[in-house]
Amino acid sequence: MIYFDHNATTPLDERVLEAMLPYLQSFYGNPSSLYRLGRIARSAIETAREQVAALVDVHPSQVVFTSGGTEANNLALNNIPNDANVAVSAIEHPSIIEPLMNRRDRFQQINLIGVDEMGRVKTSAIDSLALKNNDFVSIMLANNETGVIQDIAALSARLKPLGVTVHSDAVQALGKIPVSFAELGIDLMSLSSHKIYGPKGCGALLAAKGFDLKPLLLGGGQENNCRSGTENVAAIVGFGKAAELAKTEMAERRQKALLLRDQLQQALLELPGVVIFSREAERLPNTVQMSIAGMDGEMLLMQLDRKNIAVSSGSACAAAGGQPSPVLTAMGVDESTAKGAIRISLGKDSSEQDVIEFISVLNGLF
Repeated sequence: MIYFDHNATTPLDERVLEAMLPYLQSFYGNPSSLYRLGRIARSAIETAREQVAALVDVHPSQVVFTSGGTEANNLALNNIPNDANVAVSAIEHPSIIEPLMNRRDRFQQINLIGVDEMGRVKTSAIDSLALKNNDFVSIMLANNETGVIQDIAALSARLKPLGVTVHSDAVQALGKIPVSFAELGIDLMSLSSHKIYGPKGCGALLAAKGFDLKPLLLGGGQENNCRSGTENVAAIVGFGKAAELAKTEMAERRQKALLLRDQLQQALLELPGVVIFSREAERLPNTVQMSIAGMDGEMLLMQLDRKNIAVSSGSACAAAGGQPSPVLTAMGVDESTAKGAIRISLGKDSSEQDVIEFISVLNGLF
């Protein structure tokens, strides 16, 4: 099988599984317990916290483990003061948009920040919002569909002097490009394990030093009273190991992905009617979102699936119900072209032969 949907999820690295297995089989103690098995589990969590922190340039105490990126985003949003003005980019993940819309009565106003035709946030749209102290802005670091990377450091530099709390969903960027929480200059950042060859069901929210994080889940007071519930030790250990590997192997993975992406794009553009979205913008090295004139994206996805090739028609976390991608709509892409979109996302084990075979199969569908 050719698996080209790594932005949806990545396969579990065998080295990650090896690190997890003892905590699924032998070291099953509750990390809040004081006996030996509990202490071993607690030590494993703290090691993983250090590994994740090292990948994103923070102190381990700033890492709060969650059940994934969606919970991390919801936890971040739980820290918006009542009656605040809220602004999020029009291309955010559903785990940002949906919670806000479901609680819109709490806020003074919710604004969608517009993007240009390449999917880049418009600074003029931010400046027009007249944001002030205690308002809240969320802008993702890299888009899950187009792969477009936002200049979060520059955007944060415009917002922080106003007293605005700034959050960034870095789930797609993590492990693909260098990510430094400190250099971005933000207050909160969401991460996920299963995008970097770790297990599903584990993520993290990073908080700036001194940020008084208001918990979403209450109970036993785990994660320094920021996220109650007995920790998923094996998954956290896996996240830590995946983060360690991502840090040491990132340069190699990134260079390989760029070479394959360039090869893929060049071959795609030789096919009739192909449009590659955001081609002129800075993007993740592994991501290509495209559309073919006259072809429905979901139909094309199923045709490729019959040939044992896995791609995506958009965000795997959103059931669009046949509607065009909100991301492409925000970029001004017409409905017909947007409905034809598929996303190809390469992984660390993708090969040149995979790209050649994919193009051959795609060419045969015309």
